[in-house]
Amino acid sequence: MSRLRGKVALITGGTSGIGAATAKLFAREGARVAITGRRIELGEKVVSEIRADGGEAIFIAATVDRAEDCRRSIESTIAAYGRIDILFNNAGLVTQGTLEETSEEDWLRTFDVNVKGTYLMTKWVLPIMRGQGGGVIVNNGSDWGIVGGPYYTAYSASKGAVVLMTKSVALEVARDHIRVNAVCPGDTYVERWRVDERRNPSGDFEAELEAMGADLPIGRVGTVEEIANAVLFLASDEASFMTGATLIVDGGNTAR
Repeated sequence: MSRLRGKVALITGGTSGIGAATAKLFAREGARVAITGRRIELGEKVVSEIRADGGEAIFIAATVDRAEDCRRSIESTIAAYGRIDILFNNAGLVTQGTLEETSEEDWLRTFDVNVKGTYLMTKWVLPIMRGQGGGVIVNNGSDWGIVGGPYYTAYSASKGAVVLMTKSVALEVARDHIRVNAVCPGDTYVERWRVDERRNPSGDFEAELEAMGADLPIGRVGTVEEIANAVLFLASDEASFMTGATLIVDGGNTAR
C-alpha cells in the first residue's frame, strides 16, 4: 500500500500501544517515520521492527511535557528527513481517580502531558507545515473527552481540552492547507491494563477484559490496530475535506 508514500510523519508516544501500531502502519503505507518516547529500549525496538519490514524510521528520546524536548523532536525530524507532513500528537497520560482523589500534582502533570504537549508540538510544527504548503495534524483525544469518564476526571478533562483545541486550531489554519482532526478512541486494549487495578480488580485479567467488552454495544474492546487505521484515514488524502472533526472509534460507547 502507498497512501502515505513520500510523506514524513512524526508520532509522539510512539514506543507502544496506539503510537507504535500507527508508526508501523504509516511505514507500511510508505511514510518515513519519526517516533518519540521516554523508553529508549521500546523506541529502538519499534524502529528495528519497522526497518526489518522494509520501512524507514528513527527514534527520538523525548517527553512532550518538556518544551525543549518538543522542539528537539521537531528539529531532529527535519534534520533526518527535511520536512514534516504529518504530526500525530499521540503521547498521553491516563490518571485514575475522582476529582477529590486527584492531587494537584497529578492534575497538573496530566494537563502538562496531554494538553501542553499537544499545544507545544502543534505550535512549533505549524510554521514548518505552512512553509511547505500544507500538512496534517491528528490529535489523540478520547471518547471520555466527549462524554466524560467517572474515576478518571483529570484525564477526561484534559482530553476534552484536546478536542476543543483541535477544533480551534483547525479553524485558524484551514486556509493554510493544514488539516487538524482528532481521533477519539474508546476502550482499547493496551498492555498497561494488566497492571491497572481499576481495570483488573479481581486479578483475573482475561475475565475482566471480557466483562469490559460485554459492557460495550459492540460486545468487545478495541485493538490498537483499529485505532491506527482511523489515524491513517485522517492523515491520508482520503480525508482531504475533513478538518476540525472528531472521529470517534469507541465500539458505540458515546452513542448511548
